[in-house]
Amino acid sequence: MNNIELFKELKYGLMIHFGLYSLLGGYYKGIKGPKYAEWIQADRQISVKEMKRLAEVFNPIYFDADEICEFAQKCGMKYIVITTKHHEGFALFKSDADKFNVCDSTPFKRDIIGELAESCKKHGLKLGFYYSQCIDWNEKDGGGYTLDSADAAGVSWENSWDFPDKTEKDYSRVFYSKILPQIEELMTNYGEVFLAWFDMPLDSTIEHSRIIYDTVKRLQPDCLINSRLGNGVFDYVTLGDYEIPDEIPTTFSSDNNSICGFKKSPYGLYESICSLNCSWGYSAVADEWMSPEELAAHRLKLEKLGVNFMVNIGPDWLGRIPYQAQTILLNAAEKYKEMKND
Repeated sequence: MNNIELFKELKYGLMIHFGLYSLLGGYYKGIKGPKYAEWIQADRQISVKEMKRLAEVFNPIYFDADEICEFAQKCGMKYIVITTKHHEGFALFKSDADKFNVCDSTPFKRDIIGELAESCKKHGLKLGFYYSQCIDWNEKDGGGYTLDSADAAGVSWENSWDFPDKTEKDYSRVFYSKILPQIEELMTNYGEVFLAWFDMPLDSTIEHSRIIYDTVKRLQPDCLINSRLGNGVFDYVTLGDYEIPDEIPTTFSSDNNSICGFKKSPYGLYESICSLNCSWGYSAVADEWMSPEELAAHRLKLEKLGVNFMVNIGPDWLGRIPYQAQTILLNAAEKYKEMKND
């Protein structure tokens, strides 16, 4: 079975947002951040220097890849996508391209992506890698600086607080020095990769998107690439955040500055994503949670449409799945079985 057919078979997956932002839990120095806790650096204008201080105490001693995989299976999930590098620029894998990573900059010193890759293989789960290919707040040349920041979840798309002079920025520099080499590392060092999950193309060009696409396909020919790579270069469509359609959409945005920037899927592959509360990263201040009944209903509805469903968790600073998220997902699995049998 090829990955196009397999994508349709798997149907239900787990997304994991994990990074230095997990240490902060959605607030900073007594002030609540944005609803998306993983955007707190851009919302509170936290310096690169301070983020590196957070890395010095990042030690998620309870992160257990086997427990995560076993939990996903209990919930009926067949694949996992994890943030290998989110917008803060910190990598959860050993990278020779940049030392701002879990092995070189933290006391934890364990390759989280490597451990999850081994565990997924052991448990028969497929693995996908989220990678922020345009935004990188650790870098002066991180993308987004040519765009109006009005729609950003923080003060700007790029790091404008440490690096305010836009005339000195050149995304192509960080693209070739860090972003492309890290994508090559991910596609080379961790065995079979089922999905390459990119996000927020913003002002990346069609050339950038095409180079990434071709690089992934050269190293992982069967890997499927989502529409948030941008510029109409993709294999399958990721719908908007929390988008649960009544039918498969027939009209799609072609605006690369939008969050999606997609057109119709060439293979008829679609995916809906949601988190269990308003945030993707761990938030200690999020107080509205999706009910198990609602989650189960979404899953059943999307399954009937032939749209894959991926549900996100944000492990806390110790690497634990929050108790409330565990409870909702496990109860939703039981509710789904009951509703399907009715």
